[in-house]
Amino acid sequence: MKNIFKRIIVSILTFEAKLLIKRMKPQIIAITGSVGKTSIKDAVYDVFKNRMHVRKSEKSFNSELGVPLSVLGLPNAWSNPLMWLRNIIDGAMLVMHPGKYPELLILEMGVDRPGDMDKLTAWIKPDVVVLTRLPDVPVHVEFFDSPESVIKEKEKLVHALKPEGVLVFNQDDPRAAHIASETRQQSIGYSRYSLSPFTASADRIVYENGNIVGFEFMLTHVDRAVLCHVQGTVGVQHAYNHAAAAAVASVFQIDIEAVAEALRDHVPPPGRMRLIQGLKDTLIIDDTYNSSPAASEQSLKTLGEIKGVKRRIAVLGDMMELGQFSTREHERIGTLVPRSADKLVTIGVRARGFSAGALRAGMDEKHMLEFPDALTAGRELQTLIKPGDVLLVKGSQSIRAERFVEELMAEPEKAEELLVRQDPVWKRK
Repeated sequence: MKNIFKRIIVSILTFEAKLLIKRMKPQIIAITGSVGKTSIKDAVYDVFKNRMHVRKSEKSFNSELGVPLSVLGLPNAWSNPLMWLRNIIDGAMLVMHPGKYPELLILEMGVDRPGDMDKLTAWIKPDVVVLTRLPDVPVHVEFFDSPESVIKEKEKLVHALKPEGVLVFNQDDPRAAHIASETRQQSIGYSRYSLSPFTASADRIVYENGNIVGFEFMLTHVDRAVLCHVQGTVGVQHAYNHAAAAAVASVFQIDIEAVAEALRDHVPPPGRMRLIQGLKDTLIIDDTYNSSPAASEQSLKTLGEIKGVKRRIAVLGDMMELGQFSTREHERIGTLVPRSADKLVTIGVRARGFSAGALRAGMDEKHMLEFPDALTAGRELQTLIKPGDVLLVKGSQSIRAERFVEELMAEPEKAEELLVRQDPVWKRK
């Protein structure tokens, strides 16, 4: 019954959203890929928000339900039937009386299962598609025949571009570059490790008085370059976010100087490598939004680049939805831990594979701790952390690693402001 109810709701809201787009004809920027969709979406939004009436997908509303909600500007009603009925009524009213509707929609579009992108592209025809990284083992591969099948599903969004549409793609990613080479539409690359129309380079962690305060890099387009700063976070992924936003902006004749200015106060979403002060004068790198092999690899690399700290502690929770690749990928990521961390803390059953990999790569077992859940791990670590420690905390959504961060953050009263999944529905789960 629950599934039938959901299908009815999705069908009605999709129909309403389709009618609204047909009537109002907003320009659409659609973002897909396996890494970085939400962060790029937020960076692109910050570039445009003061230039025109624009709307972005809230949080990670990127599914067959989330996308129509974003188009209609309606909230997730979760399991409340009356709120869903209210959404349907509000959606119908909006179609009839749209008022001042956004000129530009920035939509995150993801896939969980085969056919998901078909459902979205049946009624979404973007003006710009942003294709992020497509790693060897993408998240959500569990429900597909192979990693290549996931990529093919996401690629359908590129094929849905309007004839005059533009593809913006991660030029460092060979799969994204191959897709771009085969598209008939205009394509614009962005990169960090190769030369592209929008290249980030010379990225570095910024310190003040010995404390990490953020991240900076150069962004270059042809013969023009600007220095970009991102406060309160670290990681090369932010260089990619800015470069992608600049590439999208160029489609609308916005130059990189204006992009850098628009993103001067940009703050990445919670749970994306955000810097949070911890108990006992420690520092937490909060990367708890979600986890995948590619993202975990990059986060560990960033942890290893941090200087002048007492100990680097990697706190890694289960990576979900990897299907047949789960054991292999947990152990492979575990082999990377000794290069970046002095201690390893795992959360969850699958995460024990991290320990097996780290042990194989030479980490002493005495530097490893395993816990069944995030709360237990957080409470135990309170007695083990020391001043000067830096903790990288990462795990898939269902591990709820933000609970670990809340146990160790110096100001837990700011959890609602700083952490992911703090709304009442999530807090009850």
